[in-house]
Amino acid sequence: MATRDPYSVLGVSRSASADDIKKAYRKLAKQHHPDLKPGDAANEERFKEISAAYTLLSDAEKRARYDRGEIDPSGQERHAGFGSRGRTAGNRGKAYSSTADDSFFGGGDDWFSDLFGGGRRRPGGPGAGAGAGAGAGAGGSAGPKVRGSDISYSVTVPFVEAANGSKRRINLSNGKSIDVAIPAGTENESKLRLKGQGLPGMGGMPNGDAIVEVHVESHPFFTRQDGDIHVEVPITLNEAVLGATVNVPTISGKVAVKVPPGANTGSVLRLRGKGVVNQATKQPGDQYVKLKVVLPDPPDGELVKFVEEWAKTRSYDVRKKAGLE
Repeated sequence: MATRDPYSVLGVSRSASADDIKKAYRKLAKQHHPDLKPGDAANEERFKEISAAYTLLSDAEKRARYDRGEIDPSGQERHAGFGSRGRTAGNRGKAYSSTADDSFFGGGDDWFSDLFGGGRRRPGGPGAGAGAGAGAGAGGSAGPKVRGSDISYSVTVPFVEAANGSKRRINLSNGKSIDVAIPAGTENESKLRLKGQGLPGMGGMPNGDAIVEVHVESHPFFTRQDGDIHVEVPITLNEAVLGATVNVPTISGKVAVKVPPGANTGSVLRLRGKGVVNQATKQPGDQYVKLKVVLPDPPDGELVKFVEEWAKTRSYDVRKKAGLE
């Protein structure tokens, strides 16, 4: 399925503010998160599409490049490919994003013939004829020696896959498709270098490299700080007062966590080793679970009556304790 326009995916206009885009994403992410519809492949694809659209539009630079038509909806450079007939001679050398400018190739059509081993040919004239004869007598023109240019690509990876490690297939400018390993713990906008997968070198020089920028999708409830994962988990009033064992999501699956009696909104539980593995030390970070006490909605009549009677003989000043009075 072709990647759709990210504005259409999120249902916002091209003039939408960053806040409007974030609100649209959060609303759609809550509706289509895979945990809400286990086994629904179509819903999972829809969620991935929503996350990819938000990843692009929430990045001001990427959004601007997309609006200018420099990258496509998936975040990849818009490359016309070798031999494109839709460009003028002066623009063909710019069909790929690279670290070398066209002056290395002489500009125009010359660099195409050099790139594929044809050698550089100059317009006719006495000087040109003599140069050609001399080159042939010496065993042929060696041509310029230039390392191949690097080419930039980008891939989008879901939050959990970036945390645990994954693979993504990319289509190279030379027509090949390769699987790129995304290391566990990869951070947003990390760059991976694929040796020799760029443009061909000339005169025996090595090929350039492919530089793959990894964009990590935002997650509806996980956030990351270095190697630690943070998540807010709602609990009921009775779970807070009496204590309970509740299931808590982690990047490696759900785990049972004990909520101590008397827990309150803002209480934080630490899950050791449930964070992201550090690529250098190979040690995992932790996950921090922030509790949030949620009352019944709609209010329970019996609970209301109980609290009314309870409050007649008992009270406590939470605002004074917090220094707000």
